[in-house]
Amino acid sequence: MRTARTRAGSRRRAWTRGALGMVILAATTGGALGSPAAAEGETPPGQVEFPTHCLPPQEAGLPPADGTTTARITADDPAPRVGDTVTVTHQVAATPALNPATGALPADTLTPAGRILLGGAQSGEVTVVGAKRNDPVEAGAALPGVTMTGTFTVTAPGEITLAPGGYTLHTSHLLDLDTVCAATGAPVSQRLTASPLPTANLRGVSLGAAYGKPGARVRVTGAGFVPGAAVTVAGRAGAAETPDRVAARADERGEFRAELPVTDKATTGVVAYEGAAWSAGTGSGPAAYTVVEAAPAPPPGTRQVTAVVEPGALSMTQAGESVVLGAVPYGDGGAAPGRIGTVTVTDARGGPAGWSLTGKVTDFTGPGGVRIPGASLSWTPRCTAAQGSPSRCAEGSAGVVGPEGAVLASAPDAERAGGTFTVDATVTLRVPPYTPPGAYRAVLTLTLS
Repeated sequence: MRTARTRAGSRRRAWTRGALGMVILAATTGGALGSPAAAEGETPPGQVEFPTHCLPPQEAGLPPADGTTTARITADDPAPRVGDTVTVTHQVAATPALNPATGALPADTLTPAGRILLGGAQSGEVTVVGAKRNDPVEAGAALPGVTMTGTFTVTAPGEITLAPGGYTLHTSHLLDLDTVCAATGAPVSQRLTASPLPTANLRGVSLGAAYGKPGARVRVTGAGFVPGAAVTVAGRAGAAETPDRVAARADERGEFRAELPVTDKATTGVVAYEGAAWSAGTGSGPAAYTVVEAAPAPPPGTRQVTAVVEPGALSMTQAGESVVLGAVPYGDGGAAPGRIGTVTVTDARGGPAGWSLTGKVTDFTGPGGVRIPGASLSWTPRCTAAQGSPSRCAEGSAGVVGPEGAVLASAPDAERAGGTFTVDATVTLRVPPYTPPGAYRAVLTLTLS
């Protein structure tokens, strides 16, 4: 396995991890979400009603208002994955709260804030706020409906329920007054079904020698395995295992070292895996190995002419040292686009082994330690094999990169493998609304094995 660090002056050899800094710049323009309207006479999906006790500010001299709140919660993604950031909208269509001012309340003087209660697979609260936007309200009249938005990060798979919580209606005309409304037994208004984040198999092996005579002991180094796991190191002949085999154990970093005696002349590669048998999820791809037999003595009066084609290495290079994503407006949030620097993979090993190029990203950190989850970054990979390359190049699936990792590109095991490949990907970072302005940075690590 080989990795590359795309920062100036830092290039390490096998088993070191590389990093690619990613930056997003956020602007400072504002924006607010409006309330979608339902057709007249229809009840919007998810609309619920619940008892509410609203306590006016003391300065208003009004008694508490008890009644029913009509509300609805919507989400921008009803089927997120673990690590995704979901934007939720809490619409209060009707409230028992009254205008606390002594006279009429002018337009755009009402600011709402509230809570959404999470249940099911994930517990907690989501803080939602709204823009200062309202029509004029007559003295003593009920306060109008409001719309509030917020975000939360999905932390567990399964069904997540969203129910309205309490809310506060702040008015700012002549005096700053807060009317606090407590919800009692609000029913579930929205349900999300969260799926687990897929994980990439980062297991890989490298060999101390690519060929040797029958019976040679080959040094095998592995990484990316489950820490402490029992590992089987075995020879391969195509898709079948040969009798060459040795046991090893991964250390606390998921790495191991072993010596494999290779005696079977059919062995063309070496793999390592956890469990009773090799699988794509628990094993490494094969590292190419050739058993070289001694040539017979030439007949008298002749000379043997030998030419050796030596196997090379699996390596990669990357253009550029950083990636700058597009800016998004403060308040609205949205998608920050960009693309990774072009990666060139060269496979000069010979033999039947394919390869896999994976990536994983840390959280984005910005001003004051504010974070955007790494799972908010997704990519759409592309991969092209150079003319004459024996292997074909398979691009990874479009989707979330995240801290668990995803496949950027790969080449399958084949009778004849190798070649030169150009890999690229467009990336998009989902930035939640009202993320504080500033530069947000993360590290994207690409690992070739």
